[in-house]
Amino acid sequence: MQSPTELLQHAVAATRRGELEAGQIGATNALELFRSRGDQDGRARAVNLLGAIAFERGELAEAETSFAESLSLALRLEEPTLAARASNNLASVVHLRGRPEVALGLYRTALLSYQRLGDRRGMAETLHNLAITFRDLDQPGEIDDASSEALRHAELTGDAALLALVTTGRAEAALGRGELDVAERSVDRALALAAAAGDVLGGVEARHLRARLLLHRGDAAAALDEALQAGAMARAHASALLDAECCGVAALAARRLGRAEAAERYRAEALERFESLDARNYIRRLEAAWDAAAPT
Repeated sequence: MQSPTELLQHAVAATRRGELEAGQIGATNALELFRSRGDQDGRARAVNLLGAIAFERGELAEAETSFAESLSLALRLEEPTLAARASNNLASVVHLRGRPEVALGLYRTALLSYQRLGDRRGMAETLHNLAITFRDLDQPGEIDDASSEALRHAELTGDAALLALVTTGRAEAALGRGELDVAERSVDRALALAAAAGDVLGGVEARHLRARLLLHRGDAAAALDEALQAGAMARAHASALLDAECCGVAALAARRLGRAEAAERYRAEALERFESLDARNYIRRLEAAWDAAAPT
């Protein structure tokens, strides 16, 4: 019989491969064993993973509850690494639910902890998330600083999946500045890194950004095809937010192509999914882009 630690390790690996159902089953079984043995540290780690799986699936209320429980346990146990991870994860939920200022405070708390611990992986992940939050707060200078630092720390870890994540973030920062060639090179690198790491969802995230890049280049037909393919992969791996984002790009591309019926259908689907996630910033961005995406 596997120990709860082994069950949790397998659950983490499954989740990283995009196998969310297997990850949830493993984490739930591990949590039951940790609880039966009074292992509070193990319980906190299992709850944190269950929160991450719920977040990926778009079950935000459950994710927020899990991350808050994990953070509380970690603080009580004086486990700084786990506390930083839970703080970072909780910030991602509250940011998505339309509270970016609260998210900033949680991210900065996590970043300070990771800096004290010398944890470059944690610093890279948190800085990447800070860059996303700064984007929603329309602070371009802060976006570039955070994404550059995220890449610097990720490079030093040598972790391909982490590098794929932060390289996608750098591509998004370049796209925001209108540096399309720089963004394209970063997207290509992120896709190669995600493939090398076996990181399916990391690859989907990079493909979503490539669809946006194609749209900026004026190739709406290619953007539509890329967005639909990436969205299908996101749905296959139960990634609710990525699915909604890809659907939004498909709506804009179809509108540019003058395919009014398809564009309205994709837009309605994207808005429905964003609303189910309570992703208010994403709704605002899609609506603003929709108004600008008149057929050509």
